[in-house]
Amino acid sequence: MEVQIFTATEDEMLTYEELRKNEAIRTYISAADDSLGALGYTEHSFGHVTKVAQCAKYILETLGYGEHDIEIVQIAAFLHDIGNMVNREEHAQSGAVMAFRILDNLVSAIGNHDESNGVPVNPVSAALILADKSDVRRTRVRNHDETSFDIHDRVNYSVADSRLEINPAHDTITLSLDIDTKYSSVMDYFEIFLARMLLCKKAAAKLGLEYKLKMNEQQLI
Repeated sequence: MEVQIFTATEDEMLTYEELRKNEAIRTYISAADDSLGALGYTEHSFGHVTKVAQCAKYILETLGYGEHDIEIVQIAAFLHDIGNMVNREEHAQSGAVMAFRILDNLVSAIGNHDESNGVPVNPVSAALILADKSDVRRTRVRNHDETSFDIHDRVNYSVADSRLEINPAHDTITLSLDIDTKYSSVMDYFEIFLARMLLCKKAAAKLGLEYKLKMNEQQLI
């Protein structure tokens, strides 16, 4: 596969819309999602990366960050899971190395988005973390046999609606989930998402925000 190398200076930067149309990048994303699908993971394809890009844009735009940072975070979001085509283990680091060939200033955001060892080192990486970890929804579940759901399937399928919102005072960011407890309990959610929520708290703090989690209108964090 031929990969076009882009520069990412502030004066002459590849735009998010241009990146979305790049065939090599789209092939990376599809290949990464195919690998995860074979392993039984939820959807990590264009639906996920586009939603994460939109959410990350919303966070920085709402907090008044400039156009350059908003473009960068959308591009980082679109690329953040490409390392899965190499291996699920340490996919954030693999993706950062791959992204380095494409856009040289996205490495820290992509390389720090995973909850196992990620750190919100700057506002762009913080927004990416919050957007990525908030994408919990029924449509990410590939398995259509409810009787064979694992805990990740149950937790994602139970989410009827999810909203990530910054309050008008710009001091709190809240993930609100409407959960159907027929498929998953609140404890199931915490069992697999506790590390992610702790990383979200750190990411929110990097942006000067307090992180809150609500499930069925009950505040849990």
